[in-house]
This record gives sequence, structure tokens and C-alpha cells, in this order.
Amino acid sequence: MLKAVCLGETMAMLTPGRHTPLHLAEELHLGIGGAESNVAMGLADMGLDAHWIGRVGHDGFGRRILEELRAHGVKTDAVEVDHKRPTGLYVKVPAQEENPDGGSSVLYYRQGSAASAMGPALLENPDVAKLLAGASLIHISGITAALSSGCHELLLAILAAPREGRTISFDVNWRAALWADRDRAALRDLANQADIVLVGKDEAGPAFGTTDEGELRRLLPDPAVVVVKNEATSAITLGRDGSRDEVPALSVDVVEPVGAGDSFAAGYLSGYLFGLDQKASLRRGHIAAACTLTVRGDRGPLPDAETLAGILRCSDQEWAALHVAAGQFSYLGSIQSEREMP
Repeated sequence: MLKAVCLGETMAMLTPGRHTPLHLAEELHLGIGGAESNVAMGLADMGLDAHWIGRVGHDGFGRRILEELRAHGVKTDAVEVDHKRPTGLYVKVPAQEENPDGGSSVLYYRQGSAASAMGPALLENPDVAKLLAGASLIHISGITAALSSGCHELLLAILAAPREGRTISFDVNWRAALWADRDRAALRDLANQADIVLVGKDEAGPAFGTTDEGELRRLLPDPAVVVVKNEATSAITLGRDGSRDEVPALSVDVVEPVGAGDSFAAGYLSGYLFGLDQKASLRRGHIAAACTLTVRGDRGPLPDAETLAGILRCSDQEWAALHVAAGQFSYLGSIQSEREMP
């Protein structure tokens, strides 16, 4: 089984009850959240041997993170537990309280967290070293690089090491607050050293100063593939050899967008590792993202293996007619009467 290793910070997440302003909430729901661990859970669902590497505090939040990841099939054997620093925490603020015209916002309490103390010394941990040496994929993101100078140096060390058959994927995951006082050229430098770069078109502007595909490839000449996620429109792969593939997004009844980007990453990367072509890999990404968009939470359940395989075999016309609601796939329009779902 192919081994995928995702490295970064996972935090405890507190959320008020639905539609309850934070200052009026009497109860907060406890969950977990982290871009890289979300991808790890998605990769586990996609049939890979998925692992998460990070650091958590010796506290209830840290224990909750480890138990929840294990429950979703992600191995945590190489996670370090810090007895001095706490697990990072964030609070989701409902939209109507601070930003009635937009989405929910987030309050972060991650400064001085256990994960922010990661650095190149982490690679000297025998469990970490063994895990990375045997990985087919190492997945990292721009979030980690902005947590501390040590975290930045850790990613530089991972990217500088000989590949020896490993693929390194880098999701930009732009967070304006984290990069406010940091050199954004460092983010581009990290991305350019990866084999696969994933970036949302909405992120490319603030992160790299352009949303133009040709300019992005000029700024990132070394990765084998740059994947541009064009929100609800499409996803595009730009190959180092000049190739370009684009797959339109599925029609979706969106419940909540949180986590869809991480699900897309897991879907696309699993296809890439399984040797699928770019079009099929992008479709896997869209399918995983659509399942997450139709639920409240960071991940939605995938269709069964037979249904997934059938969807991947769809013609372009059938793909364009697919609609996803509550995690269920169906055809729209005249094609509905011509063919049943695979």
C-alpha cells in the first residue's frame, strides 16, 4: 500500500451551536482542524496508508486530536507530545456576529503552541526519519512555514533532502494574517522546490502577485505540476512540459465550504499516486470536494468504490450533467432518462 505522510499543525476547534453568536453561546462544540491532517484523513479514505506528523500538547486537546485521527484511519506513531507547550486552539465565529455579509471567521490561539516549536530537529526523531524515508508522498503547506522560523527551516530541510522516489506536494493554503509580517518571497521559494503545487486562484494574487496561468508557471518553473483551483468553476493542471488540463467543477448544493480545498487535494493526490492521468486525478479531486461541500464539517463521506469508478469513467457530457446534493450524485437534464448513475 502506498504510504502518504502529511506534516503540519492540527488544532482543537471550538464552535458555537448553529446560528448562535459567540458571546451568547453557552456551549461550544469541540472538534479538530488542520489542513494537513484533513488531507491525511482524505487520503486514508482514498485507500492510502496515511500518516500525520506534528506536535501536540500534553493536554486533553492533544489527546482528542490523536484519537480522532486514529479513528479516521490516520496513523500518528511519529507525533511528538510536548509537556511544556499547549495544543493550538481556534474558535469559529458564526457569520452573523462579525461579518453578516460574508462567511464565518476564525479566532486563532496558536502562538507558542506545541506545533510552533517544530524545527529541523524533528527530522532526527527516529520514528519521523523512518516514516519519511518510506513515504511515497510527503504533503506540506504554507501554513506550517509561517508558524515560526523553526517551522520554516523544517520545511526547507524536507524539500532539500534527496527525493529517492518520494513526491513532495505543497499546498499554498494562503493565510494573510500569518504572512502579514513575513517575506512572501519565502513562500514562493518553498513552493518552487516541491514536485506538486496546489494553489487556489483566489490565493495566487496575494501570495504570488498574479492569477495569470503563464505568469504562475514562470514564477514556479521547477515543480512537475502546478494545480490551480478556480473555486466553483474548474481545476487546472499546468505541467512543466507546457501541458494543460482543465476539468470543470461539479454542480453542488453547497452547505458549507470549509475543508473542500483539503478534500480536493486528497482526491487529486491519490489519483496522481495511483498513476491516473491528470484529467482523472482532477475528477477525483472534484468528487472529494463536492462530498465535503454538501455537509457541515471538514470532510464528507465519499461514494463507494464502484460508484467512484463509474463517475471517473463518465464522458465529458455526463460529467457536466452530474449534480451533488447531500453527498448523493445524480444526473441533471435530459441525460437523466438516458443513463442511471454508475
